[in-house]
Amino acid sequence: MIMGFIASIVLLYIAIVAHFNYWYPEIRWDWNNISTDDISFPPGFVWGTATAAHQVEGNCINNWSEFEKGTKDDGKPNIKDNQQSGIACDHWNKYPEDIDLIKKLGVSSYRFSVEWSKIQPEHDTYDMDAINHYSKMIDALLENNITPVLTLHHFTHPLWFERLGAFEKEENIALFVSFCERVFKEYSHKVQYWCTINEPAVVSTQGYFSGMFPPGKQDPQLSAVVLKNMLEAHVQVYHRLKKMENGSTAMIGLVKNINHFEPWRRWHIIDWLISQSVNRFFNDSTIDFLRTGKFSIRLPGLAWIVHYNPKAIGSTDFFGLNYYSHNHLKSNLFSKELFSLHYKDGDIMTDMPYTIYGEGIYRAIKTGSVLNVPIIITENGVADEMDDIRELYIRRYLYAVSKAISDGYDVSGYYYWSLMDNFEWAFGYDMKFGLYSVDRSSQERTLRYGSKAFVEIVQKNSQS
Repeated sequence: MIMGFIASIVLLYIAIVAHFNYWYPEIRWDWNNISTDDISFPPGFVWGTATAAHQVEGNCINNWSEFEKGTKDDGKPNIKDNQQSGIACDHWNKYPEDIDLIKKLGVSSYRFSVEWSKIQPEHDTYDMDAINHYSKMIDALLENNITPVLTLHHFTHPLWFERLGAFEKEENIALFVSFCERVFKEYSHKVQYWCTINEPAVVSTQGYFSGMFPPGKQDPQLSAVVLKNMLEAHVQVYHRLKKMENGSTAMIGLVKNINHFEPWRRWHIIDWLISQSVNRFFNDSTIDFLRTGKFSIRLPGLAWIVHYNPKAIGSTDFFGLNYYSHNHLKSNLFSKELFSLHYKDGDIMTDMPYTIYGEGIYRAIKTGSVLNVPIIITENGVADEMDDIRELYIRRYLYAVSKAISDGYDVSGYYYWSLMDNFEWAFGYDMKFGLYSVDRSSQERTLRYGSKAFVEIVQKNSQS
């Protein structure tokens, strides 16, 4: 009897692991037998590049500028080597020059964010100089035949909003909605594409789970609450803007970073359960909310929240997909950390703590396709200070995008991250994502050799 019971447990274990392996395969292509030149993109496919205000404009007084000055509980600086954003790339003043650089790439669109703390420095104050500044920048883009794509929240917000509790409190959503209404009123007659919130799952996990982002808290339940509130904020902004003048013709979408978490040991059920739980929190909860109106995170002892809003269904005209790589998780049940990251032999590391994994963007497109709206790849790029893997990265990922399109997935645009080297949040200026390098002493921009592959592909595949 005992042997039969043990055999039953073993068979159940094998069945569960087999189920996971069947339904969640880790796709690996044989790149040695793939020609990354074998790509094509449909007429009207949009090529662009992207930045975020705080990372390139500098001189911001917001939650991030405050966070940059602080230290963690262990005394270590919040930002690598105590770096601060400062004037960043001085894009605030040099945007006319940077628009020329965008034109030289051959792309036809530019995704950027407006800095909330500059437009609304106090709760009851709007700065017309800042509003006019972005208006002039939009005009300059249009004069150069570059389509603006505007992001309303890209990780940063004013200190007054942070001190009120930011997205920790549901009642604060109305403050963000009001700001979005004002910006939409100012620019919607000349901007058609709008991104409401950039990567809400990154804000919630890094700001409230790992503590790498402001406010630097480590509270899983609060992290789940913040994610729910940010998604609610998106839904409210979407429906409010749609009712405004120019709203019916505006394309409004949420931007979601997809990062698939894989079990390090595919035979290990605990590795599977942890990776599936992280995927549920980081990826599935957002996709399900937009698809069904149901938001749920159930992690016993860590985070538990269930929410429903039918207005979330269909509340995005496009799905903004940010994709960089994936991660392997190994469970550490008897350690302070529940899991650790691991990398496979032969994988090519980027300067960030992840690898080149072109197959992943294909998988991410497939994941986002369940929403049945056009997918715009709003960010994809590589940190590569030595500039020795950038071309490989670009060619593999764009091959995967081309394959996804040929396989029937609706991908309408691709924005390379980023236009130029910038302040890469907790990593400071160490991570070089830019198509253009930036000499921070002279602010001189230089096109990288590895970036020429992107320019070549854009030129060959652009059609009027």
